[in-house]
Amino acid sequence: MNKYIDKYLSLAVILFSIFGLIMIYSSSYIWAEYKFNDAFRYVKLQGLFLCVGILLMNVISKIDYKNYYKYATHIFVFCLILLILVLIPGIGTIRNGSRSWFGIGSFGIQPSEFMKLSLIILTSRYLSKSDKNIKNFVRGILPILTILGLVFFLIMLQPDFGTSMIIIVSVLSLLFISGANMKFFLIAGFVGIIGIIVLILIAPYRLDRIISFVNPWNDPLGTGFQIIQSLYAIGPGGIFGLGFLNSRQKHFYLPEPQTDFIFSIISEELGVFGIIIVSLFFLFILYCGIKIALNSKNLFAKYLTFGMTFQILIQAIMNLMVVVGLIPVTGVTLPFLSYGGSSLLITLCSMGIILNIAKSQKNF
Repeated sequence: MNKYIDKYLSLAVILFSIFGLIMIYSSSYIWAEYKFNDAFRYVKLQGLFLCVGILLMNVISKIDYKNYYKYATHIFVFCLILLILVLIPGIGTIRNGSRSWFGIGSFGIQPSEFMKLSLIILTSRYLSKSDKNIKNFVRGILPILTILGLVFFLIMLQPDFGTSMIIIVSVLSLLFISGANMKFFLIAGFVGIIGIIVLILIAPYRLDRIISFVNPWNDPLGTGFQIIQSLYAIGPGGIFGLGFLNSRQKHFYLPEPQTDFIFSIISEELGVFGIIIVSLFFLFILYCGIKIALNSKNLFAKYLTFGMTFQILIQAIMNLMVVVGLIPVTGVTLPFLSYGGSSLLITLCSMGIILNIAKSQKNF
């Protein structure tokens, strides 16, 4: 397994992404036919991103990961400029209430997705250089927290709470495995609670989401609508589901099910069997990521692999918790499966870097 882990991981990612493309068609063809008079609209766009993403993953898997150590600051600054530019009216476009996109014809590029990866690269380099100072808050943790705060501020101006939370939890996970003092995480948790309260006061619609999360039936046709329809999709699935293409909720009940709530359609059509497939794949990603990281002799490679693996799993867990009603709706896609070109590209690029690190271990 260790000798061929990169090949197994690459094959699993490609097959799972194709599975995601198939499920995007199943969940979206009715909406696509209604909105665009083209049942394959979403599949064609996602398919194009998938082809480009697989090509990028293959190319990146051949690029020495040590280059990211050398150019980490350049990559981060470039992504930071994109985050600033997207906030400027006339440059960034508004979709679903957030100015998070660069519109290019039928395509949309989300710079916060690129920032997710660049911050993992920057944090990994920083931790590999400052490993001895990590117990010291001022010299070890504060510099990376300052950068994290700036990124969080820019993304929340869009606003995009889901992506900002993925970034924060991913970086905190890296700080945790680096050996940071546990007192810091207790303080961070307290500050996080205060921050959430402030965010709710600034934008009261977030309180509506929390109320609908606690009891979606308080507003079944408003803030609670998505989660109720999601649970209606998951509930009847049974062991093998209603069958491929046979979902009821995609018939204009669950809004745009090909994005954040695609897992609901998978559960409805493929049942517990589909849930097991999705769960096993992400567990396989976790296993391979941890295995590759632990085998890495280079500290930067170790942090980088952990960071990218955690980021994918954190995003997946957040999405799954939303669709089953464990946390409020955050607008987070399910990696490899949900419709979304920027998310798919960055996820496949991350996998390319992990594959290169895995291949480099064969040279020792």
